[in-house]
Amino acid sequence: MLLKNLKFIRIGLRWNSSGVQSARAKSRASPLTGHYVGFGLLAVTMTGLVYNDDMRQRTVETFLIAERVGVVAIATARCFAMYLKTLNREYATKEDYYEALSKTHKQAAETTLQALRKNGGIYIKLGQHVSAMSYLLPPEWTNTMVPLQSECPESSLEEIKEMFEHDMDVSLDEYFLDFEPKPIGVASLAQVHIATLRENGQKVAVKLQHPSLERFVPLDVELTAMVFNAMKKVFPEYPLTWLSDELRQSIFVELDFRNEAENAKITADYFKDYKSLTALRIPNVHAAKRRILIMEYVSGTRLDDLDYLDKHDISRSDVSSCLSHIFNNMIFQAGFVHCDPHHGNLAIRALPKKKNGHNFEIILYDHGLYRRIPSQMKVDYARFWLAMIEKKPDEMQKYGKRFSKIEDESLFPVLAAALTGRDFEHALSGNIATPRSQKEIEVMKRALTDEGVLLDLMALLASVPRIVLLILKTNDLTRHLDEALQNPLGLERTFFIMATYCARAVYADDTARLHEKWSIFSVHRLVGSITALWNLYSRIFLLTFYDVVFYLRELL
Repeated sequence: MLLKNLKFIRIGLRWNSSGVQSARAKSRASPLTGHYVGFGLLAVTMTGLVYNDDMRQRTVETFLIAERVGVVAIATARCFAMYLKTLNREYATKEDYYEALSKTHKQAAETTLQALRKNGGIYIKLGQHVSAMSYLLPPEWTNTMVPLQSECPESSLEEIKEMFEHDMDVSLDEYFLDFEPKPIGVASLAQVHIATLRENGQKVAVKLQHPSLERFVPLDVELTAMVFNAMKKVFPEYPLTWLSDELRQSIFVELDFRNEAENAKITADYFKDYKSLTALRIPNVHAAKRRILIMEYVSGTRLDDLDYLDKHDISRSDVSSCLSHIFNNMIFQAGFVHCDPHHGNLAIRALPKKKNGHNFEIILYDHGLYRRIPSQMKVDYARFWLAMIEKKPDEMQKYGKRFSKIEDESLFPVLAAALTGRDFEHALSGNIATPRSQKEIEVMKRALTDEGVLLDLMALLASVPRIVLLILKTNDLTRHLDEALQNPLGLERTFFIMATYCARAVYADDTARLHEKWSIFSVHRLVGSITALWNLYSRIFLLTFYDVVFYLRELL
């Protein structure tokens, strides 16, 4: 449709150009004739708009496209002007520079926020992504984008009905016994309604893509790429094209809900054997089309609703442990990772009686974005974390560089800080099991205003594989969830759970290498197998020991 619109624009331009030339030629002979021609052209155009539905639709869409392009262009130009003015000015002190840059960050972020709100759709998605990157971007940007987590435009019921009938070949009234017109949740790409199936009376959640995305996503993806490419030309020291690259790679996958249905099934099948560790519940899928997903309705409350947890006697430390098992299993064992675990995609609900050892279930929604981690990357990442926990800086750097594919050693401190969510001192020393102090948080915020650190950060983000960026995002989101739970047992147990999964990944890799290199009767293979087994079970024993200590501490 967009290509048709662009063709329509080109034809219109050529037609108008020839028409104007003709009118000018005739106006030299007779001014009155020129007026007749002009009025005639206007009359023909208006008649076409009134009686030709296709022409009218294309004209409307052309104006909408022009409006969206204008919003992006104006916001981009304003932000460029702000930063050029600030960066080209001279300052008496470094503090004056930091203050001016902070104000510019805030002004540019607010300008961008208004543009994202105006255009909606994937621009909201982009803003949400920025708001979640507190570990990487200045707080003036991330804090300004936070409202987009809950401010998503709602599609009308008429639009939803039309799309449903088009995609399902049946009306809403024929398919459902009842359908709640008000959505229970609205996100950047879709909204969810509660309904009851006519065929069996089952209560379901119906996820419906915003119909307008069909028209504008291809254009918006290209516009986003153009903006970030322009930014790279104006500010080559701050490359952000990786953001548009990731959007281009992931958005069309997310917009096909059949992928989400398949991911949900794979994840549910995998975790059915780990429910005693995870308490994980994934709603079953009833039907899936490209823009429509119908699932069983499983309600829940936000994971960080501490009053709800206390009211239902749900242990915060137990919830924290289950979260650790879910995402560490995904990363280090399954290698198939949910890449958007924010507050809106996770919920908890109390159970009337214990099931699989827990009096609650953790519900995981929105399975549209998953990534598979390459085996060697998974092992290198596991070795990095073991070196971090065991405070072995040389091995930390070795495996961190291998995992992230960075060659510049000067970028490693930034990588370690981004992976751990800690300042340079804690990240490089491996002292990460203690909670972050307010002083450390302030140090990290100030570091993002340092031009040298910011340049290193931009260079890191531009150089690492896209899967590493998604792991960074998942790390940060799960870390924030864990902090929001205010786990009384602290971070130590979370890290020991992760260490166990890392140890298993390393053990599997060590064993595979021994089997590949040595025969079954080799002494080297025997000694290597014993060493690998010892390393694995010593860490598991340590976790078991700490489990007992933490359990006793919680009782006291």
